[in-house]
Amino acid sequence: MYVSVLGSDTEKQATFDGLDSVASHLRSRVAQQLRLRVAPEIQFKEDDTIARAARIESLLADVKKQDAAAARGREDD
Repeated sequence: MYVSVLGSDTEKQATFDGLDSVASHLRSRVAQQLRLRVAPEIQFKEDDTIARAARIESLLADVKKQDAAAARGREDD
């Protein structure tokens, strides 16, 4: 499962440690609820989509500022 975790690296690590510690319990609960003999192993991975989207937004804001500055520069000529 992909998981988005906000916070410092220490907080993220603590979250993933906690998730890893309950993974086997979650696996057995999934098996019970779905009436499966064997449930797939649950692994937690970091979903960095939010961080990547924030980076893209930041880059776009920088480009917009540069374009505005360039336009002001052309008006001064």
